[in-house]
Amino acid sequence: MSIFDIRVKFPGGRRVEAAINGHHIVTDQSLAHGGDGSAPEPFELFLASIATCAGSYVVGFCQARGIPIDWIELVQRHQLDDTGRLSRVELELSLPRNFPENYRAALVRAIEGCKVKKTLANAPEVVASVVATAGGDDLDALTDT
Repeated sequence: MSIFDIRVKFPGGRRVEAAINGHHIVTDQSLAHGGDGSAPEPFELFLASIATCAGSYVVGFCQARGIPIDWIELVQRHQLDDTGRLSRVELELSLPRNFPENYRAALVRAIEGCKVKKTLANAPEVVASVVATAGGDDLDALTDT
């Protein structure tokens, strides 16, 4: 079952733009990686998706119980292994001193429900393929190589 397609365009330089569900997400590479640094790198957006998903669950939990979220902060920290692969993600929730004690463990359980976190725990298969489409006549010179 497919929920929706994500269409990707290449507007120039190392920038990549994705159209998703009526929104546009732009990425770029840092200066160190050959880009202009005009937008987050794709891996940064991946990491941010974990934090913002967890944050959404915090907001939903608190709003359902009438708990103000003004003084709540979520900080995400990352560890990479020797190959540069993400090996650990830590989510630290800072709560005000007067946050109800009886909700603290429940709030952690709510974060555990994050769809991005659950997807990482049971990684999907990612398959790439190539199809020929109309156009691209200006690429004829490339077929001679």
